[in-house]
Amino acid sequence: QVQLVESGGGSVQAGGSLRLSCATSGYAWSSYCMGWFRQAPGKEREGVATIDSDGGTSYADSVKGRFTISQDNTKNTLYLQMNSLKPEDTAMYYCAADRRPRGGFCFLTRLAYNHWGQGTQVTVSS
Repeated sequence: QVQLVESGGGSVQAGGSLRLSCATSGYAWSSYCMGWFRQAPGKEREGVATIDSDGGTSYADSVKGRFTISQDNTKNTLYLQMNSLKPEDTAMYYCAADRRPRGGFCFLTRLAYNHWGQGTQVTVSS
């Protein structure tokens, strides 16, 4: 059973930084996609960043140059380094994982993922 457990959320002032972690376990895919998503109150869950099993990454335009997704395969942990945070980054952040599809591209859409963590709250004040 795939398990994803996020941590690292909190409250920070605009311009600050946070690093989210997602401990992963229970999967046996040799080729996979992992991603970070976020959902603000009253809004749809949106993709933030993805990383594939080869280390390829993609980002939403709203976070390019500020957020960095990475993984430590020795620790089975996914990370999201968030710098230059803005109030509009305030949301519940979720990590997600699934087998990498044929064609190899990891999509920034929630429909591409069947396994989710419980979320960690990020609040950015102005």
